Order: sequence, then structure tokens, then C-alpha cells
Amino acid sequence: MLALLAGLAAGLIHVFSGPDHLAAVAPMAADGDGDQWKTGLQWGVGHTTGVLLIGLLLLLIKDRLPLAAISAHSEKIVGAALIIVGGWGVWRATRLGMMPQPHPHPHVGASFAMGTIHGLAGSSHLFGVLPALALPTREASMLYLGGFGFGAIAGMTAFAAAIGLVSAKLGRTSPRRFSGLLYVSSAAALIVGGFWLVR
Repeated sequence: MLALLAGLAAGLIHVFSGPDHLAAVAPMAADGDGDQWKTGLQWGVGHTTGVLLIGLLLLLIKDRLPLAAISAHSEKIVGAALIIVGGWGVWRATRLGMMPQPHPHPHVGASFAMGTIHGLAGSSHLFGVLPALALPTREASMLYLGGFGFGAIAGMTAFAAAIGLVSAKLGRTSPRRFSGLLYVSSAAALIVGGFWLVR
């Protein structure tokens, strides 16, 4: 039970302490009309899928992977993906001037793909799953990883739902503010993506 709770806490902290996670979901969650929690849920499921694949691989072959080299290249992929999402958000925000309506459906497929890329790439999630390697039994390790995944899914679903509430309210009351929210969240994705590409 302690392993499960520790994993849950690590998953929640991981989601909210990673500006790349929030920047990846914010433009897609800001562009919708009420079901943005689905965008966060799908991102969380995709992220958890990627992290669990890496975590299970680590459990199986522990010391045989060149983690530093893999991480360096995969973080560049995440940076490029964030720039693509940010660019899409800016494009979408400019179109809102011609058509001031929130998008009627969440970007579920794109969100799942972005979450999976994030889960497979980068080193930050490794620090979240490394404790699983130190646990005394494989069952405890699996409970920890399951808790981590559930925490990440719950955290990102809550974040996307909150962005969705703000976006829906702005879309009904002020198309310019709605467009502004999309510009701001897209700019965040572009900045974080650029940082990941050059660091």
C-alpha cells in the first residue's frame, strides 16, 4: 500500500512540476467547449503508457541501457513536439478572429500522442520511476508504477478540466480573451519547447 501511495504522490508531483507537461496540454485544452478533461485524460493515459513501458523495460534490463544518451535525444523530440503544438495553437488563435467559437471537440488523438511522446522521452520521468527499482519486490515495484500512472492521469485530467472551465467561460463572454488564453498557452509551449531543444 505504501508503494502505491508513494507512486500516486510521485505521479501528481511529476505532472505539476513539469512545465513541459502543462505547456503541452494547455493549448489543446484551451481550444474546446466543455470536454477538455478528455484531452487531459488522454494525455495522462498516453504519458502513463510511455512511462510504464520505460519503467518495465528498466525493471527487466536495469543496467544495460545508455540512459543518458537516450534521454538527450528524446528530449529534443519533446521540444520539437512542443513547438508544433505551440505553433498550432498560435495558428488556431489567429483563426478565432475570423471564427470566434471554441472548438467543439477535444483534441484527443493528438493529446494521447503528445502524452506518449512525453512518457517515452526525457529524463524527468525517470526520477519518478527510479524508486520502483529500489523496492524489495517486483509486486511493490508494479504497485508503485501503477500509482505513478494513476497520479499522472488524475493530475493532467484535473489541469485540463480547469483550463477547459476558464476557456469555456471566456469563449462565452469574450472571444478576445478566449483567443488571448490560447495565445498565452501556445506561447508557453513554444518557449518550453525551444528551451528543450537548446539545453
